Amino acid sequence: MIKLIVLIYLVMNLAGFVLMKLDKEKAKRNQYRISERNLWLVAFFSGAAGMTIGMNTFRHKTKHLQFKMGLPFLALLEAGLILYLIIQLS
Repeated sequence: MIKLIVLIYLVMNLAGFVLMKLDKEKAKRNQYRISERNLWLVAFFSGAAGMTIGMNTFRHKTKHLQFKMGLPFLALLEAGLILYLIIQLS
């Protein structure tokens, strides 16, 4: 069970990182963008750490206060929850 939780956490963070890269590339090309709602859904379902890293790596959404402050905060909450679950299931 612990392996599954960690795997889901890693996959969602990788997805969040990739989504930030894709959205940045679309923004540069003036293409149809990934909605902020969808970005937040991925972040909420344990992808916030990857999105935070992606935001800083690709310098994307860094001027949006909700992302600049919200993603790192949510990432800390999710990391704490994952750690709590691992401890409880051990």
